Amino acid sequence: MDFAFDARTEELRARLLAFMDEYVHPAEQTAHEQRARLASPWDTPQVVEDLKAEARRQGLWNLFLPDAEYGAGLTNLQYAPLAEITGRSPQLAPTATNCAAPDTGNMEVLAQFADEAQKKQWLEPLLAGEIRSAFAMTEPEVASSDATNITTRIEREGDEYVITGRKWYISGAMNPDCKIFIVMGKTDPDGADIRRQQSMILVPRDTPGVSVDRAMQVFGYEDHYHGGHAEVTFDHARVPVANLIGEEGGGFAIAQARLGPGRIHHCMRLIGMAERAIELMCRRAVSRDAFGKSLAQQGVVHNWIADARVTVEQLRLLVLKTAWLMDTVGNRGAHTEIQAIKIATPRAVVDIIDRAIQLHGAGGVSQDFPLAELYAGARTLMIADGPDEVHQRSLARREIKRYL
Repeated sequence: MDFAFDARTEELRARLLAFMDEYVHPAEQTAHEQRARLASPWDTPQVVEDLKAEARRQGLWNLFLPDAEYGAGLTNLQYAPLAEITGRSPQLAPTATNCAAPDTGNMEVLAQFADEAQKKQWLEPLLAGEIRSAFAMTEPEVASSDATNITTRIEREGDEYVITGRKWYISGAMNPDCKIFIVMGKTDPDGADIRRQQSMILVPRDTPGVSVDRAMQVFGYEDHYHGGHAEVTFDHARVPVANLIGEEGGGFAIAQARLGPGRIHHCMRLIGMAERAIELMCRRAVSRDAFGKSLAQQGVVHNWIADARVTVEQLRLLVLKTAWLMDTVGNRGAHTEIQAIKIATPRAVVDIIDRAIQLHGAGGVSQDFPLAELYAGARTLMIADGPDEVHQRSLARREIKRYL
């Protein structure tokens, strides 16, 4: 593994850093002010659309897609430092560059598994940033960390599938620009192979029987920039058979293909969130005095900042190794490392942000700094894309198997 980034990555890093400094960070306060004046808090502030237009003009668009037919054609290793940069402003930068979840994972699913008609209808407008999407998997009545538990039914009746079930924490679904759901449900609930019971299907938002019932909060935040996290009911919603993605029984495999890149993308952005927290810690430390000397002279503050720097450097190397393995031996070959970064990164970044909050005192939990929202987002990722304990279980079983 080469620790130096190639010329293309360095060039994109320089352009993206300039875009962040010139456009994104100055827009953070503007976006909050504009959102406060919107008719609905779920509408998109104009400044976000302006950022999208500028990012596209500069060629900083769809950077996450490795397939050059649809995106920038970057490898995971090339994309990692770019995703880290966008993680410094997670509310704006991923959306501005059309690299925001859950659209990224949905676009990857459509690029890999959709037929040409499905790509034309849904992938193309997603690639253009004209619409948003949601991935409907998690359910309130079952432990959705085990995908075989899901109870939503996808039943064929003639030339249609009928979808019945209730989902929640469906990210992005509150945004009125969210026009399509990728729904995971069971087409063969009694099948002998529990990993062939599930299928995925495209359900347009305006389908009769689809109801976006309420916004779910995350530590009190409604996460407007992310499009919220909704509870959604599918009450005998009917769609054409042609809306099935891939084949019946292929849903579990598609979900695994989707979640691998999604997990590493989150970890890449988390590194950027940690860097933002360290920067804020240092700025606060040199600007405040307590007990006769600056916070920057307090021993405990030295420890926090030093530990944070060491941790981030370790995490970054593990994320880059994982990206390199995904590029060289595939997602299956990088399975252990994907699980390792999913366990280690959110946990460590939560601790770094927590120290930054502590250093800011009351300001750290206020709306005047981004730390509280960063904390909520990082802590949530210890649950999202599979809770840490599931990954620990799988990783440990792999380790133990070598000795049996």
